[in-house]
Amino acid sequence: MNASPIGMLDSGVGGLSVLREVRTLLPHENVIYVADQAHMPYGPRSREELRGFVQQIAHYLRDRGCKMLVIPCNAANAAALHYLRDIFRDWLIVGMEPAIKPAAEHTHSGVVGVITTKATFQGELFASVMDRFAKGVKVETQVCPDFVTLVEAGIPDTPSTRDIVARYLAPLKQAGIDQLVIGCTHFPFLEAYLKEYLGAEVDIVDPAPAVARQVKRVLDSHHLLNPSATEGTTEYLTTGDPDNFTRLIRQLISDQTPAQALHLDAFEL
Repeated sequence: MNASPIGMLDSGVGGLSVLREVRTLLPHENVIYVADQAHMPYGPRSREELRGFVQQIAHYLRDRGCKMLVIPCNAANAAALHYLRDIFRDWLIVGMEPAIKPAAEHTHSGVVGVITTKATFQGELFASVMDRFAKGVKVETQVCPDFVTLVEAGIPDTPSTRDIVARYLAPLKQAGIDQLVIGCTHFPFLEAYLKEYLGAEVDIVDPAPAVARQVKRVLDSHHLLNPSATEGTTEYLTTGDPDNFTRLIRQLISDQTPAQALHLDAFEL
């Protein structure tokens, strides 16, 4: 069981930002990563739709023998994390939530910005995080659907990209934020553009390293860390175009794996 893979699911390439941290912290673990690009973006979709997609992929990864499910997708967590935990009661599931707590603890201006998607912003999980951790600070939230599109397109380095970033961040900058919480796993890949616009006085709060640490803690507490000294493998699957997905993997996380991403039929999960 210790050598069994970790299953990860995302709407597309966003979860690669978490995979990158998991691979760094747990280099001996094997991973199966599923990108549901046939249904991307998840952000504008209803909770019922997202639950259906995520449940199908979770069943697939469970059937593949994954010892743990990691959901590095804020929209999927908002719609389906508790739902999946009710279905798979004997399976380790690690989710994620917007990192408002550390941002609220470190703000000096008292104003925290959050960039996210519609599904995450409207979900019960986001409301719960706000209720628990945002007391005493002002939280300015910006839904940024075009950010997902930019990342899935490979982040073209064009004036248009900078214009889109500026359009979404301008209200947050004007509000005086000094912490920017990344509420979508696609968005860390835009960090250079975020910093360029906001300046050094605004801290970018990326939850990906914390998710990787939680994966390690949970596996360790259940005695499921892979004891192998061999570097782990990553199997990439997509319900979309595998050639484009492979290109994005190599571009975004510099994984030059010789293994081509494989196509997974969205209707045969």
